[in-house]
Amino acid sequence: MRAWMLPAGSDGFDKLYMEDLPEPELGPGEVLIAPKAWSINYRDFAVASGHYFGGALQQPAIPLSDGAGEVIAVGEGVSSVVVGDRVQGSFFLDWIDGPHMMGRALGDGHGPGMLAEKVVLPEQAVVKVASSLDLSQAACMPCAGVTAWNALTKGRPVKAGDKVLVLGTGGVSMIALLLAKAMGAEVIATSSSDEKLERVKNMGADHVINYKDTPEWGAAIKEKFGGADKVVEVGGVGTLQQSMQALANEGEIALIGVLSQGEPPSPHALMMTGGSIRGIFVGSVQMARDLNAFVDEHKIEPPIGGRFAFDNAPGAYGHAWGPDSFAKTVIEL
Repeated sequence: MRAWMLPAGSDGFDKLYMEDLPEPELGPGEVLIAPKAWSINYRDFAVASGHYFGGALQQPAIPLSDGAGEVIAVGEGVSSVVVGDRVQGSFFLDWIDGPHMMGRALGDGHGPGMLAEKVVLPEQAVVKVASSLDLSQAACMPCAGVTAWNALTKGRPVKAGDKVLVLGTGGVSMIALLLAKAMGAEVIATSSSDEKLERVKNMGADHVINYKDTPEWGAAIKEKFGGADKVVEVGGVGTLQQSMQALANEGEIALIGVLSQGEPPSPHALMMTGGSIRGIFVGSVQMARDLNAFVDEHKIEPPIGGRFAFDNAPGAYGHAWGPDSFAKTVIEL
């Protein structure tokens, strides 16, 4: 079978190479999947560059956590899926439900990677896709979708009438926008591109702010809209001070990303609002199932900003990293 690989010590996605690997062996309690579509997350660049948790890859590895396809074989004892089911992988292999739990994860050089023609996963890490989505759309959900769902539904759950702030136009933020609107929330979105903000408005955002034109966007959001009850914070330290300034009373920041750097922010703004910061690291298998049920109920379609053939996976990485990236970049077989 064909698979894309990163070498040991990889320092960038330009090191991707195609390899013909032996057919994977299927054991008891395992599921053999033939992925047909994949999507790229910011985390995949950190893995490729050697800056993910644990540092550079210690051995060659198949990348990507996000893929969707069909079950082509099941091992002894598997009962939750059958051959022909459309499925996706779970980012965390062992976090089934309940409180936050770390452990094995897809595509980091330690757990299986998805960017291959065939992948073996343990049964508990296989999730049936939302029936309303095609496989390219479903491939956007395991990391970005579940992260957005965790941010909006856990901690201080979003309710109708709340104001939700999403930062930038990446996959997590754009899926969070669609989910929040379906929950009845009022959504505020930021970007440095007026063109992208127009696209965001067409997706349903109620208010948009160009953060280059409005450097103190946190205070502006508080003044114009009364603050956000939930902030989907994908920026990290570099934007966290502004996000705290943007909080409504007793609002929550769902801290997800590390896209921007800066000085650690002062916590005083949280004291003024009674707000809180909750760390997010994707989510559980049950969150993925609940998300897919919600997607089916509300007919939500994750936005795809670029599509690339399996043979051109490096081109997909380049697009997702570049200035034209919007929402999710998908690789298709």
